[in-house]
Amino acid sequence: MSISRTHSALLLCTAMSLLPFAGPVQAQDAATQANSTTTLEKIVVKGKRAKSANAAADTPLASQTTAEDIRKKDIGSIKDLGNSTEPGVDYVDAKPGKPGGLFIRGLGGARVVTLIDNIPVPFFENFARQGQATTTLSNTNSSFDFSSLSTVDVVRGADSSRIGSGALGGALVLRTLEPEDLIGEGRDWGGVAKTTYDSEDRSVGGSLAVAKKIENTSVLFQGSYKRGNETDNKGTADIYGTSRTKPNPADTYESNLMFKIRQDLEGGHRIGLTAERYSLRNRSDMKTLQGVSITGTGSTYRIGDYRGYEDTERDRVSLDYEYEAPSTDGLIDAANLSLYWTRLSKESGAGDRLTNNSLYIRQDNMRNNSFGLVGGLESGFEIGGVQHTVRFGGNAALIDFSERLYANTAGSTTASQSDMPDVTGKTLGLYLDDEIAFNNSGFKLTPGIRFDAYDFDPDGSVSSNSGYNTFGLPSGNNGSRFSPKLLATYDLTPEVQLFAQWAMAYRAPTINELYLNFSNITSGGYAVVGNSELKPETSNGFEIGANYASGDINGSLTLFHNKYKNFIEQYTTTTNLFSFRGSAGSLFTYRNRNNVEISGVEAKLRKEFANGFFAHASLAYAYGKDTDTNQFIRTVAPFKSVVGVGYAQDVWGTEFTGIFSSGMRDDKVASTFDAPGYGIFNLTGWWEPEQTKGLRIQAGVYNLFDRKYWNAVGVRDINPNSVTTVNQPVDFYSEAGRTFKISLTQKF
Repeated sequence: MSISRTHSALLLCTAMSLLPFAGPVQAQDAATQANSTTTLEKIVVKGKRAKSANAAADTPLASQTTAEDIRKKDIGSIKDLGNSTEPGVDYVDAKPGKPGGLFIRGLGGARVVTLIDNIPVPFFENFARQGQATTTLSNTNSSFDFSSLSTVDVVRGADSSRIGSGALGGALVLRTLEPEDLIGEGRDWGGVAKTTYDSEDRSVGGSLAVAKKIENTSVLFQGSYKRGNETDNKGTADIYGTSRTKPNPADTYESNLMFKIRQDLEGGHRIGLTAERYSLRNRSDMKTLQGVSITGTGSTYRIGDYRGYEDTERDRVSLDYEYEAPSTDGLIDAANLSLYWTRLSKESGAGDRLTNNSLYIRQDNMRNNSFGLVGGLESGFEIGGVQHTVRFGGNAALIDFSERLYANTAGSTTASQSDMPDVTGKTLGLYLDDEIAFNNSGFKLTPGIRFDAYDFDPDGSVSSNSGYNTFGLPSGNNGSRFSPKLLATYDLTPEVQLFAQWAMAYRAPTINELYLNFSNITSGGYAVVGNSELKPETSNGFEIGANYASGDINGSLTLFHNKYKNFIEQYTTTTNLFSFRGSAGSLFTYRNRNNVEISGVEAKLRKEFANGFFAHASLAYAYGKDTDTNQFIRTVAPFKSVVGVGYAQDVWGTEFTGIFSSGMRDDKVASTFDAPGYGIFNLTGWWEPEQTKGLRIQAGVYNLFDRKYWNAVGVRDINPNSVTTVNQPVDFYSEAGRTFKISLTQKF
């Protein structure tokens, strides 16, 4: 399906035209305005906005971490999230030649979506360069600052119904702070400040968020800055070259700025503006390369003088609209709409002079610009004693992607090129569902459907790429899909809710998978190319479970089974399009895999005791394989559990937590590292002195017994029997030993 620019423009105009029908905006009488001074009446917001604006996370398959949880548990990264409140969330740090990323239920990369205020964070990669020690890029899913967030919802499972293309494993649904999150009841201003030291990367950081309300206008400013070093590990070999096991020395700089203004209008309307910039810079001393010879140059990387870097920047500006019906007799109960522009850019590289004094520089830059519209509305009504809650929404975006590699070898830049062409694209997603409540039976049925479409148009003619001479110019790719779902819930008791869901999910191929073209035919005899004939991935997801919530006990249990079709994978083959030393050339490319299945269980339980003690436990287990070949899916993490006990009074508390993981399943391949299981323990405590209202002092010791362990997913492709510039000894990839963290938080 092809979406023309005219149709895209019509979609945007149609969505904007719906705004006047969201509810009546009452105008002041013209004569009254002319003859007297009008005093603006204070408008009361009833607190329904958060639900209407967060439809993607309004499901029993989601679990939420609030800003208060983030501060109290010192969560500063996705890795912290997975080791505290969400054991089913896994995050792998990128290392030279080994990209990392976010994983949910065994899937990562483009199969997990990150939404910030319902706006998708673009996912992109360069497979040809991420396998190089000089140009490895980290995952785009982590391009945000935790101190700017109001809530983090982890939505699990293959369900595209409200999230859109890519949600095969799940999604991180993030909501940024709003003024009302900081301004307490009966006040017109508020704020929170925090400073943290973490010995894991010797980082010092601080954040500040303040909000002020003047009559019906609210303003918020949030800013943060953190400076640190390399993340520690348990390696001991502080040497140069491929046998190094200590991490490369690094300096990191992370910052975030966010501004919001909100204007409450008569009749339940609110308009606003949001502007945000996130930046992460890393500067590293590439000791793992220094002293290593470079093929074809007759030289080596100079010891003490070869450095790398990675820069990430994300910008966003949005015009925001929200509506909450002031009464129950209107057609629309709630609505939200954002017209946005966002840009995500990543640049990674390394370079300096070699031992023969010649230059050797590699720099890869990728940028994605999106201009779009996202929103939804909710309407509740009753027919024949049956209550309906209808939700309709969607998103549309225009995309502009570009990539450029700069290569300087001994002063020559002829190898510079674009590994991927400039691509313009259009995406469209629309969803509709109806939550049907049958009288007072406690039973609800929610049928829903989503339509997604995309259209990518590559322009290879503007890029210098020698591979086009062999493989030809890339062609366009487009597609569309309807994804239905059916959710049933039953309130067995006021505390127990049972649920079951069937849903389909959908993922369009990425620009990298479609259009990558890096050819090293003459000297290497290989090419790394995309496949513009790829089909979109689809899945069927089945969930069944229960949620329990009472005054002192909260818990959940979910069983899931997901079946995937047209699963996109990288593979190696040969081609007759070129030859090398009398043999067919080697080709690294992509194909659709027929049948992949992932099944598992997730559970959580927390108990509060009357004497101040509490206990909690959570677990995540999944099993995945290709049902045609019986191969294990090694991005599926082994069993993991987080268990803790603690004690809390009004002014102080402490908690002892254990994190346990089994080992990676043995794939019977000697050239892959199957990480062993582990158990580590953390001890934290906090104090809120009565003399200083709003102050919280928190400290913790992590990996208390200094255990050496590995993230099994992060080392799944490490060869324990060899060392190269992109395959260090296994200790290089180990996690940090004993570390400590201390933070001070002041609310005002």
